[in-house]
Amino acid sequence: MGRRVRPLLALAVVGVVTLVAVPNAGASPTNPIYQQKSAQYVIGGVATGADRNRIGGTGAAIDAVEDGRATVTATPDEARRIAGLGYRVTRAETEGFPAADAGYHDYAEMMAELDKAAKAYPKIMRKLSLGKSYEGRDMPLIKISDNVTVDENEPEILYDAHQHAREHITVEMALYLVRLFTEGYNKDPRITSLVNGREIWIVPDMNPDGGEYDIAGGRYHNWRKNRQPVSGGAFRGIDLNRNWGYQWGCCDGSSPVSSSETYRGPEAFAAPEIQHLRDFVLSRRIGGVQQIRAAIDFHSYSELVLWPFGFTMRPTAPGLGADQQQTFAAIGGQMAKSNGYTPEQSSSLYITDGSIIDWLWATQGVWAFTLEMYPNSPGKGGFYPSASVIAAQTARNKDASLLLADYADCPYRAIAKQRQYCYRG
Repeated sequence: MGRRVRPLLALAVVGVVTLVAVPNAGASPTNPIYQQKSAQYVIGGVATGADRNRIGGTGAAIDAVEDGRATVTATPDEARRIAGLGYRVTRAETEGFPAADAGYHDYAEMMAELDKAAKAYPKIMRKLSLGKSYEGRDMPLIKISDNVTVDENEPEILYDAHQHAREHITVEMALYLVRLFTEGYNKDPRITSLVNGREIWIVPDMNPDGGEYDIAGGRYHNWRKNRQPVSGGAFRGIDLNRNWGYQWGCCDGSSPVSSSETYRGPEAFAAPEIQHLRDFVLSRRIGGVQQIRAAIDFHSYSELVLWPFGFTMRPTAPGLGADQQQTFAAIGGQMAKSNGYTPEQSSSLYITDGSIIDWLWATQGVWAFTLEMYPNSPGKGGFYPSASVIAAQTARNKDASLLLADYADCPYRAIAKQRQYCYRG
């Protein structure tokens, strides 16, 4: 869902320039201020969840929170609106990531690695296509199972990555999982058991167009959205993780303004990338029963384990009762114990609407989690951590990823209610 927030982060900002509050320039997309690019700002006086929700309600993307300050990515108009709410707003100038970073995979390198793995492990891995991105790039879909060409009656788990373009470490996470399940098969008993007993689906790159644009010219552009034109072509990009169809645009957890970082699109499922994953998930309903039982949506950054709902602050809501909430919290807590992240309901820090995990749970009954990866602060690289951390920070999520796959047959085992929900008879 593209959230990058956690209490007590070590916020590092190099140079700040005070932004003077001015009256709201108006919401018309023809206003010249909407032609200006998004930038990072530091917001003072952010003490409560209500503060964070007010800030998020402007359309700004909250990147980090620490000691009463929030770092956000916002358009100048959104920054002015935040200032108009009474917060102190300063422009943040942060050090850039090295221009050349051979440790990360660009789109072509990712596809080559997936092709190589499919060729090396044809009995357990298939490289399929989810569909085409807006700009025509293939979106690979990986299946891993012991009888990979057969649709078996086994619990399925879905891992997806890179809904937000600048979160490149999530692609590395997906590639790590491909290697983990293929190279570990018939070597690691736990992995072998999962490959034999599950159908594993991995979508390594939900936003190939945005990802390639973000690294265009050998430098980073701090780009978040996809690259389809909006508002008659005046702007580009929909926030993919605000474009899902459940509670889309309901609760000030996304922006209707096309220049915003959290622009939700003109309607739900307007982005082709989201349509493709939606259609795949719906195709896994067999005999009226959804075969995908669990999912992880990888993002960065903040080191968080999140679960539904994001659109409401309430821990329970229609479709999410006490037992379901307790199950999410129990599994989330176990995942967090394994990787050192902080576990919490998605809305605990600020409201989001139109997110993938809310849609997966509310419409399909999929036990869906978001993992916000390393780092836990802008000072450790923010969206662009050094390539030297890739190996450690992807392996850090090994146990969490396997744990959820373990639970895919009956997540209620986490609260010892498997007989009530899974094994009746």
